[in-house]
Amino acid sequence: MNSPSDFPPPASSRFFTRNNHTQHYLDEGSGPPVVMLHGNPTWSFYYRNLVLALRDSHRCIVPDHIGCGLSDKPPASAYDYSLKSRIDDVEALLDSLNVTEKITLVVQDWGGMIGMGYAARHPGRIARIVATNTGCTRLPASKGFPWSLWLGRNTKLGEWLILKQNAFCRLAAKWCVTRKSLPPDVRAMYLKPYDSPEHRVAVLKFVQTIPLKPTDPGYDIVVGVEESAPKFRGVPVLLLWGMRDFVFDRRFLAEWQRLFPHAETHTWPDCGHYLLEDATDEAIGKVKEFLAKHPVSPISA
Repeated sequence: MNSPSDFPPPASSRFFTRNNHTQHYLDEGSGPPVVMLHGNPTWSFYYRNLVLALRDSHRCIVPDHIGCGLSDKPPASAYDYSLKSRIDDVEALLDSLNVTEKITLVVQDWGGMIGMGYAARHPGRIARIVATNTGCTRLPASKGFPWSLWLGRNTKLGEWLILKQNAFCRLAAKWCVTRKSLPPDVRAMYLKPYDSPEHRVAVLKFVQTIPLKPTDPGYDIVVGVEESAPKFRGVPVLLLWGMRDFVFDRRFLAEWQRLFPHAETHTWPDCGHYLLEDATDEAIGKVKEFLAKHPVSPISA
């Protein structure tokens, strides 16, 4: 891959159709499967450098969630933009690919709750977990809900800003890197899939469906993920954290460490939410070291 505009390589860009919706995913390399789940408002492009680093030794499966990246972008009337649906999508994709080996989960942002929701359903299928600037618990008690997310989640003004002005995507491309600005061509690739209000429905719904209280859809899934943590005591966990993330900050990191006290942790005080952009080589180096340290037996789940 010579430049961001070359992404994804034609050989690895594939599509899976279920319930009349087509999901784009990458399937690169061979070896123990690594499933990389992106968050909001990114897409599989976020993992491009990690795929390049791992594809010689691992099979890298990287879906675009429905409504994101190169996947279909249906209106809310045609697709249930819920946490449960997201987990169902991952489950259906992996089943369609006949992935029988244990998988390594790599998760960021919403990918954390989606991935760990899948893991809670299938704990025996999980070989290793790599989490970076994400959550898998309820909002930490000491953490206030950020005003920018509150605005988008609860107000018509926030909805208008996200859908009509593309504010969420544009500000994320600016705020989520703190060590260095995104190069113009990379920034353009993050914005490319979300080029019209109709293509930003998923961006809005990810914000609107954040489960904060017991009556919110998906809250029960979050609680179930927390309660499933003891099932992963023998699963190696790597936590990579940009400490200048204003949403998934040290409080969220502390929750991961509480649930997985055996986890290996590395932090970057000058990096933000898009750690794989801010500290590309360093973070990928830690992932490669971790995978080498904890090889996966070639047995089926």
